[in-house]
Formats: sequence, C-alpha cells, structure tokens
Amino acid sequence: MIRFWLYLFFVLACLSFWEPAETRRARYKPEPPKPKKTETQKAVETLAPGQNINIDQMSGKWHLLTVASRCKNLLESGFKLESTSLTWTITADTVTVSTVRKLNFVCWEIKQNYMKTKTPGQLFLKGKRPSENVDVMVLETDYSSYAMLVFKRAEKITMKLYGRSGEVPDNIVDKFEDRAKTLNLGLDVVFQFPDYGFCESAEKVLDLT
Repeated sequence: MIRFWLYLFFVLACLSFWEPAETRRARYKPEPPKPKKTETQKAVETLAPGQNINIDQMSGKWHLLTVASRCKNLLESGFKLESTSLTWTITADTVTVSTVRKLNFVCWEIKQNYMKTKTPGQLFLKGKRPSENVDVMVLETDYSSYAMLVFKRAEKITMKLYGRSGEVPDNIVDKFEDRAKTLNLGLDVVFQFPDYGFCESAEKVLDLT
C-alpha cells in the first residue's frame, strides 16, 4: 500500500508541472524573423536631397520633361500627356509653384506653396490630410539647365526631370533613368512629356496656396 501511495504522489507531482504542448508552444513561441528589406525599400528610406542645394537658385521658369512614377493616372493616360511648364517664385519661407498646362483643351494655372524646411534642398507640401503630405527633394541640379526632383508621399515615390528649355543633354536623361531604377521605377513607368505646345498664358486659375 505504501508503494502505491508513493507512486500516486510522484504521478501527481509530475502532472502539477505538466501543461499541454499547445500551451507550451504558445508561451515559448519565438517571434518570426522580420523580413529583410529590399534594395528598393532601403533606397527609399535613405532618400535625401543633393549636397549643398540652394533652393533660392531654383527660381524662374522650368519645363517638365520626364516623369518616373507608378501613379494610376499616368499609367492609364500616359499616352496623352500635355506640355507643362512651371515658375518658381521664392521667398524667405516658401516656394510658390505656378504650373501651367492644358486640361481638356483649356490652359490652366495651378498655384501651390511648398514650405522650406531646415534641410537644404528639401521642401514640404501640406496635403488635406497627413497621409497626403509630400516631401519634395531636389536630388541634383545645375540651376541653369536641368533639375531632378523626387516627390515622396508615404512610401510612394515620383521622380521628375525639369529643364530650363525643352530638352537636356542625353547624359542627364540617362542619369535620371538610372536613378529612377534604384527606386523601382524602370523604363516601363517613365513618361516623356512633349517639348512643344506650351500654354502662353492661363485661361483659368486654380489657387491651392
């Protein structure tokens, strides 16, 4: 009888330390490893303006030449792009950007204010909601002939190439396309804007400042 009670005691003692396998797995389940970031994600996270960019020298008129973007509107209607010009008017704190282009055969002027930031070469465009805020960075420019800009909203990226005239040297175009590829914006999403047919003046104005 004593042997029986000793056996029962040891069984109960073991059961007191036992728990179902599912509970053990749930309690000691290791955290899954975080997925490694892609080269594109790393490139987007480390985006920064070019060194020693002086926004004040960006004033004046520019022509939009090329856009690299996965924007839905461009993907659906990229075959009917209109010539687009911009004029930058720069003050101490803001850059007023006046964009002139045709929409439904009418020349529109669209005005926006880009706010200067503490980072040289970087501007901020406030959206209606925080999710629509845009960081604008000047990646590269010589101020007199071309400028490469990137527009970043959340994780969405658009690159734009501007020229003081309707064209820029081929090596600048190649550099732009190479830079766009690092952001997963290959030639399939690169759109060339017409270098002719610019609006001489605006018929209607949309002021978003």
